[in-house]
Order: sequence, then C-alpha cells, then structure tokens
Amino acid sequence: MPPIRVLLLLAAVLIAAPLGGLAHADDIGPEVAKRLLKEGRIKPLTEILAAVNAKVPGELLEVELEIEDGIYVYEFKLLRPDGRVQEVEADASTAKILKIEDDD
Repeated sequence: MPPIRVLLLLAAVLIAAPLGGLAHADDIGPEVAKRLLKEGRIKPLTEILAAVNAKVPGELLEVELEIEDGIYVYEFKLLRPDGRVQEVEADASTAKILKIEDDD
C-alpha cells in the first residue's frame, strides 16, 4: 500500500488541477484515482513524475489524470530550465512516456 502522503499528494493535485480551467470530460477525479491506485491499476504519482523528470527535467506546473483511448494517462505541464513550458503525457500504469511537446 502506498504511503498516505502519496495518496494525499495525488488527491490534492487532482482536486486543484481543474480549478485552473474547465475540466475535460475524460478527466479522472480524486476518488476514482485513489481507487485505481489502491487496485494497482495506476502507479503512484511520485513514481510517474520521477520517470518524467528523468527525461524532461523541470518544475511541475500542473498535472491531470485522464483516460485516453482506454489508457490512464498522467498529463504534466513542466517549466523547463530554459523557460519553455512542455506538456508530457505518461502511461499511468507503466510510467512509459507517451508524448512530449511544447505547450502553446
């Protein structure tokens, strides 16, 4: 079972993320995210973020958990050291990086 601080961090991020704009229909809410984590269907946010930062170092600005084409995906916005903002998508069950692109 993941440490309580991981669950609390995940819940806090997922609750706060939609406050910055409109929520997408495919966004996963905090209660569902906690259940998926408990069931082992997704990895802890800290584990996914470590994999993302290994490929795309930067400061975390925003994160959302979504379902895309039947796959749970974490979507991160990162502020790169050079000042660019990049969007990174990672498979929430494997930590595999799916997409890296500049944020417009």
